[in-house]
Amino acid sequence: MKRSGQSTLEFTILTIIIIGVFLTASDYVKRGIQGRWKSAVDDLGDQYDPRTANTWLNSTLISNSDMRISTINQTDGGVVTLRNDTTESSEVKQGSVVVGAPEQ
Repeated sequence: MKRSGQSTLEFTILTIIIIGVFLTASDYVKRGIQGRWKSAVDDLGDQYDPRTANTWLNSTLISNSDMRISTINQTDGGVVTLRNDTTESSEVKQGSVVVGAPEQ
């Protein structure tokens, strides 16, 4: 009877030690995986970050178009058609780009 209790105690202690080793090793495995991910993301380079780019653009387009068609009857029974097109366009673009740390 005494031998059976000692075996059970040894098995329990061995199981606790193995579980402790796995719990301790899991932290190192997690850190290793996180390090690999960080390295892979850093290799991608700088990405667009809206907090560090301030872009402003204002565009205005004004267009006026006038088309006139007039017909003139000829004395020989024919008709002459005249077309007059007038177009006025105005386009204004303004903008600025700020790249860097946001202004505080």
